[in-house]
Amino acid sequence: MSPEPPRILAVSPLTLTEECHSTIFNSLAALCRKAIPNCYVHIIKNDDIELKDLSSYLPFFSGVIVGPGPGSPDIPEDIGLVKDLWKIDNAHLLPVFGVCLGLQSLALEYGANLRRLSVVKHGHVSAVEHNGTDIFKGVGPVDAVRYHSLHVELSGAKDIEELASTHDEGNGRVVMALRHRTRPFWAVQYHPESVLTRGGGIEVMLNFWRLARTWTSSHGRVTRPWDKKADAIFGVPWPYVRPLPSAPRVNTPLSASTIKLSIPGLSAPDICEVLGVDDDSSPFVMLESAAHPGRFTIIGCLTSTSLRVTYTIGNSFVHLANGESCDQIDLGSHDVWSWLTTFMNKRKVSGGSSEIPFWGGLIGYLSYELGTDSLRVSADRVSSQTRHPDVNLVFVERSIILDSTSGHIYVQSITEDDNEWLTEMAEQLHSAARNYSTYSSYNTTSYSTKARPNTSTVILPDRDLYRSRINLAKEHLFAGESYELCLTANTHIALNDPLAPKASSTYSPSWQRYKHLRELNPAPHAAYLRLHPTTLLASSPERFLSYTRPPGTTYKLCPVKGTLRKGPHITRAVAEQALRGSQKEVAENLMIVDLIRHDMHGAVGENVEECKTVWQLSADDADKTASHYANGALGWEVLRRSLPPGSMTGAPKKRSVEILQTLEDEERNVYSGVFGYWCAGGGGDWSVTIRSCFKYDDRYECDAHSWTEFNNSDFYPGVHEPEQWVIGAGGAITALSDPDAEWDEMLAKLQSVLRVFGAAVPRGH
Repeated sequence: MSPEPPRILAVSPLTLTEECHSTIFNSLAALCRKAIPNCYVHIIKNDDIELKDLSSYLPFFSGVIVGPGPGSPDIPEDIGLVKDLWKIDNAHLLPVFGVCLGLQSLALEYGANLRRLSVVKHGHVSAVEHNGTDIFKGVGPVDAVRYHSLHVELSGAKDIEELASTHDEGNGRVVMALRHRTRPFWAVQYHPESVLTRGGGIEVMLNFWRLARTWTSSHGRVTRPWDKKADAIFGVPWPYVRPLPSAPRVNTPLSASTIKLSIPGLSAPDICEVLGVDDDSSPFVMLESAAHPGRFTIIGCLTSTSLRVTYTIGNSFVHLANGESCDQIDLGSHDVWSWLTTFMNKRKVSGGSSEIPFWGGLIGYLSYELGTDSLRVSADRVSSQTRHPDVNLVFVERSIILDSTSGHIYVQSITEDDNEWLTEMAEQLHSAARNYSTYSSYNTTSYSTKARPNTSTVILPDRDLYRSRINLAKEHLFAGESYELCLTANTHIALNDPLAPKASSTYSPSWQRYKHLRELNPAPHAAYLRLHPTTLLASSPERFLSYTRPPGTTYKLCPVKGTLRKGPHITRAVAEQALRGSQKEVAENLMIVDLIRHDMHGAVGENVEECKTVWQLSADDADKTASHYANGALGWEVLRRSLPPGSMTGAPKKRSVEILQTLEDEERNVYSGVFGYWCAGGGGDWSVTIRSCFKYDDRYECDAHSWTEFNNSDFYPGVHEPEQWVIGAGGAITALSDPDAEWDEMLAKLQSVLRVFGAAVPRGH
């Protein structure tokens, strides 16, 4: 019988829980599996079990990995059982490798002193000097990524030997690696798993495994065969594949029928107006690629029977609604994620055009709080009649796709025997193009897309309060609680005068505002989503996650960080030089790249590749992983595990989200969640909801049985109720952040959307 693969026990920080506990460990676990082929990695929290109980299970493991923070090694609530591992009795002794917090804990237990760095190192790359022995045997130059505000001084430490160090301006000499002289303990202060660590990553991990095996052999330690009873304590090995509901048998998948057209000069807004976008009482969805590198625009051709799906955190049901009814569907044993997986498994589509990414399926948004709820971070929600749904989606059966590269227009349907509609819609589009000047004049001359000046009341965040929150955020960073915190705040706009002289059921002010937004701020990931009670206007520069249809599926995460205010002399070259030359901006971006690698590793294991501008799961490995899922459900699972977007939280994600809840006064709602689609053919594309605005419109209310339309003017004749819009904006706070500069960055992001309302940041701000 061949020997069992080695098992490694990885101990994670206290601040992570349940399935999410491995979030900060995912890339480290992937590195471990790369260095120790075929090994099993079991991840536990450092308060899951006491050492006296853990000791009896240690003989099943070949080694232990003690991972990074957040937190401090001298705070019992942060370090848990880790401090006891270093003093374990000889009968249970085994090799241990510590990273960051793990190094600090090891050093402290043997007499070292813990100090704060004068200059915090979060997302910084340093040259590491080492002695070429031990875990650095055969290792050349090392450039290492650091995430720490604390460090150790070894004066007075017993039995600890320094293996590597670096020299910082402002900090002096800083220990980067050490070992215990007689026990099999090694540790590094930097992050070997980081994307930018060079020379001291896999090389050091390989050396640790070599030294661990040598020590094990020389001390006659024998690893016991795994006892299935241990599964109850340590769970399944990483990566954890979430059990999903079995896919229902679909005898005949829906079939997509498509007509391909070439109609020069017909724009996305033109098509929307052909489809009746100006009827503000009806739902409407468009995902628009209004700028490079975007390519495809998706327009839903909704009908009175188009199925709406909404869900609010805390409810045990989802709402399913169309124009005729609205029902509460009990989730039963599902959460909303697995319920939607089952929903889509019943609606598989095949036979569509391979030239376009969307055939039909769900379009809409997911809130920021839906992501924090997945992290088991509960928001203290105040009861409100104007809460936006956390899931707000519509199932699109008929759609029109524009390809900005080829110029082609695709009219398609997944409704059975729908050729008559396809033909009629194709003719409508041809007719609209032929009569373009007349049609355009009829629809646009009455209403300007530009808001009238001095008709908006803008309530900005309080400047002094925002700046004070930045300083509080930095205190958390200095204490080692987080590496980066994305602090945001809401701006509220009340429109005291509608765009048109008199609004009516056949006129949509929000549509006119969207057209103005796309003129002012054309974006590759734009959207007009009117899914009552929410209307969202988005001009996002940031794609979050995309995944192509199987087979050969590719999953891509694309983070964006770094903002520079536009000006008359700010060319692209100037902007690139300024951002790349900024230590703060580079560190900010690196932290988020490392974070999304953790997220993706958590869903798909170690099969993550770096491309020129994105991180992706390779197609071959994706298909192997996807065998557990169906109809794009792996993409949905990657999305679930990756929310909320790391660029909107900070790192480590869960602890950062917890801190942000103490620093922000309002829920983010739609802002900093995601919007996009899940194609019934298996693909998906989701963008981060930034550079956007949204409003709550309760005129078309859904109760448990039907839709009810009412208007405030029914109750207050002659009274015009101002439109209330919300714009979220903020920025990533790092140890290098300047409160005034961060305030200015927030205003720069805000301004791109504020102009839609004929408003500007008031003077003095």
